[in-house]
Amino acid sequence: MVEFLIGVFIFFMIIAAIIALETSDLLSAIISVGAIGVAASICFLLVGAPDIAITQMVVEVLSLVILIRATIRHDLTAINGDREFFGLTITIALLFAFFLFGFKAFASLAEFGVPAMSRFFDAPSNTYINSGFKETGASNIVTSIILDYRGFDTLGEVTVLFTAIWGALAIMRVYSRKKRKNRDKHE
Repeated sequence: MVEFLIGVFIFFMIIAAIIALETSDLLSAIISVGAIGVAASICFLLVGAPDIAITQMVVEVLSLVILIRATIRHDLTAINGDREFFGLTITIALLFAFFLFGFKAFASLAEFGVPAMSRFFDAPSNTYINSGFKETGASNIVTSIILDYRGFDTLGEVTVLFTAIWGALAIMRVYSRKKRKNRDKHE
């Protein structure tokens, strides 16, 4: 079932990429690229990589906010309330599909209070708990996991997050300077 869902999301990402390439409206292209990122984040969740999914979602949200802000400000794109029937139908269908996905994911959760690692005996968490102190010599099991077992992964995630934050700050700072200059000119 997981392979089928991943296939559906990959098909969705291909369609969104084609829309992003073929549309003449810049804002629609940015939203289509955002849909690709959200679908990729869900695929990461499906293959069992929640840390990568969270990082993907954070970077996606930050980049979408920056790109939409730059698009609306730069192109003076007017957003009106008119919607075509086809676009509304697709939106409702996608919302329904995400609702079904969320319902299926919620139904597959273990009973409250039962740790997930007790269901999978070969889970990495069991290795971390059983032999983490002996193998790493750390005084804290969380530290041994983050710095010893998953050190490169943690370094990559932190690098991506700091790069996204610095990029957002750089763009917002330029906008703030321009806004301040325009305000000083009018006074």
